Amino acid sequence: MTTTLFTGGSVFTGESETAFASAFRIIDGVIDWVGDAAAAPEPVAGQESVDLGGRTVLPGLIDSHTHPALIAGTAAAAECFPPAVTSADDLVAVLRAHGDGTADPASWILGRGFDDTKFPRRAMPTAADLDRVSTDRPVLVWRCDAHSAVCNTRALELAGITAETPDPDGARFERDADGRPNGVLTELAAVDVVAAHIPPPSRDEQIDALVALGAELASRGIVAVCDLLSNRIDDPVGTFRAAVDRGLRTRVALYPGWDPAEPLADLEPGDREGQIRVGGVKVVLDGAYSNRTAWVHEPYPESCDHGLRLVDDADVLAAGEWARRNGVQLAVHAMGDRALDRVVELFEDAEPWLDGIPSVRIEHATIISDAYLARLQAARMTFGIATHTVFFFAEYDGYEQALRAEQVTDAYPIARLYEGLEPLALSSDRPATAWSGADDVMLSVEAAVRRRTYNGIDFGPEAAITVAQALLLYTGRARLLSPLEGVGLLQPGFDGSFAVLDRDVFTVPAEGIAAVRVAETWIRGERV
Repeated sequence: MTTTLFTGGSVFTGESETAFASAFRIIDGVIDWVGDAAAAPEPVAGQESVDLGGRTVLPGLIDSHTHPALIAGTAAAAECFPPAVTSADDLVAVLRAHGDGTADPASWILGRGFDDTKFPRRAMPTAADLDRVSTDRPVLVWRCDAHSAVCNTRALELAGITAETPDPDGARFERDADGRPNGVLTELAAVDVVAAHIPPPSRDEQIDALVALGAELASRGIVAVCDLLSNRIDDPVGTFRAAVDRGLRTRVALYPGWDPAEPLADLEPGDREGQIRVGGVKVVLDGAYSNRTAWVHEPYPESCDHGLRLVDDADVLAAGEWARRNGVQLAVHAMGDRALDRVVELFEDAEPWLDGIPSVRIEHATIISDAYLARLQAARMTFGIATHTVFFFAEYDGYEQALRAEQVTDAYPIARLYEGLEPLALSSDRPATAWSGADDVMLSVEAAVRRRTYNGIDFGPEAAITVAQALLLYTGRARLLSPLEGVGLLQPGFDGSFAVLDRDVFTVPAEGIAAVRVAETWIRGERV
């Protein structure tokens, strides 16, 4: 039996905004006592002690919406995020250098993360730009929202996309004035036509990428995640569990994407249990605000465009029935107000099928009015929300173009949601976020507190929350959103998983919150 008493800390337990302790004890990876050091239980044989030196301690953090499988499946892609890449020339330079550094001179050159709204004239790169990277090798780079991408002429040729190729349902091959494909692939179905020709990494490469990602998450204090598109790799349950055998310590809830053309098989015994478990199924109902493909009631400013609806009602309901039958959550990507309304219309009167956590999760939930929140509260169905502050922080340029002035007060209204919906979490959506290091929790906390964008513009300051409230949306409140058991609180019976900070996030100036770093992360009683 391994027993360790931790003393001398300022321990935020995650129970409430004001719940702090100074000591806690972990026995065989599980907390058995939390309180004041003066009231610590009698030591047991072999008990060790760790002095936290007055530092601030948080429960191990939860990223409730991120994409480890997508990262592992595209591990060969170069990062092209802002602020390092802010022009087509920057993008070409990064991809060219990445291609020069690959071992196979004939392989695809891949990238991810560019944000065209930060480019001069907000110009979307095209095949002509990526042909400057290579004309012999196929090139594809995903946009920051991961819903769209750009490829070069060689990739279009490999995919067989010509002027005569029809657009996929719910997506577009963008075209030049003469009707020829220009390399811009808008929404997932269009991207997939090209990406299907990219040789996938081997299973060993995917496993190694997941182990490396787990270490990176731990460096940020993150000990548990929800993977909201887990079938971007083959056999996600088996592959993630193989990564555990190689050292992955992160708890992971998997949410495979629903494909109407290939419905998911029912779960096997044990798939919903353990460190790696299936938590639900994901449906992508619409696009993203940052490239004006979110499905909206009123057209976008200076446009007749209402965005894109990506799946119909029958498919959403079929995914819901699969979730009900298998005892897991339905997670619906809905950003536009029309998409959000449709989620409630389809499920508000249905009987919930899960206890303790919401049966239906709404992912992103950009526009939430008082009336919409009241509707969620009154519904027979149980709803929860995973949303963001890093979106408006990093992607303000896109939101400035996509939101009407009257919508800003309802855009990511975190304070309103905090008061009105208990199963609520902040999250990163990495790598589908226009910022390098989007899963830096302190970046999101500062954005929640200051409501200020990367370029210093106030964005709905009335929706600001406190540091303690923001951290609860990564700990005690986040745990209510998903089936990730044993994390989110420093309380008896929970995992002995926690983060030790290099300074006190509760007392630093608001403009210094993002500079706070995790000095140590412990997972189930072991410093990792």
